[in-house]
Amino acid sequence: MSKKDKLVIANKVFDSRLIVGTGKYKTLKNMEECLKNSESEMVTVAVRRLDLATISKNENLITAIDWKKFWLLPNTAGAKTTEEAIRLAFLGRELSKRIGQKENNFIKLEVISDPKYLFPDPIGTLKAAEFLVKKGFIVLPYTNTDPMLAKHLEDIGCSTIMPLGSPIGSGQGIQNINNIQIIIENSKIPVIIDAGIGSPSEAAFAMELGADAVLINTAIAQAKDSKRMAKAMNLAVQAGRQAYLAGKMISYQFAQSSSPIEGSDFLTLQTSTY
Repeated sequence: MSKKDKLVIANKVFDSRLIVGTGKYKTLKNMEECLKNSESEMVTVAVRRLDLATISKNENLITAIDWKKFWLLPNTAGAKTTEEAIRLAFLGRELSKRIGQKENNFIKLEVISDPKYLFPDPIGTLKAAEFLVKKGFIVLPYTNTDPMLAKHLEDIGCSTIMPLGSPIGSGQGIQNINNIQIIIENSKIPVIIDAGIGSPSEAAFAMELGADAVLINTAIAQAKDSKRMAKAMNLAVQAGRQAYLAGKMISYQFAQSSSPIEGSDFLTLQTSTY
């Protein structure tokens, strides 16, 4: 990877463009192995899943991860309202301080009031984001693929846009391609595809579209061989990024010869003399 080709979020620089979740793994040991194979530098943790009073004890999600190697991205998963998301965001920031990341003000903002499809609440997300930005948070909001909402979130000071590829945990891949392309084309901040990616080819495709990063959890944790899948996702994200930077060839309606046709008459003349 080029030294200049870094993922930059609010002046924080990352080499890896793969963000990994910490839920649904078979064991804590399995999660550790997957994080290592993914070569990710940022992992997201649901604040609601943790008891901050017991994080100093052994054998829990927080103590299982070496926070000198990974940047914590606390998330507000489980928040159904703006108020719940804000409360969880402050708990998440406190968690970052407790693990030694004193300058970490990152928060992955999720406001989901829909229990069936788990689509993010655009109104609640916008309200919470505006409040948290004013409180000094680096807000990474999980959103629908709505270009106008994305622009509003950028305008109020969010540090990324995180549109869903498809519903959370569905493994359906990238669904609303046109809207995601519009968001990418018009955003001046990083666009991270979050939710729905089920395979390495889908992760590569997201990167080929021009996404700055992807966030993947279920596709790794629930794979038959999750350690191998973590490695595959890592390679796919790198390949997709390089493909995007290289620039795809122009597509043609009809076949185009890959061999030169100049001189074909000469070859025909030569062979006809025998």
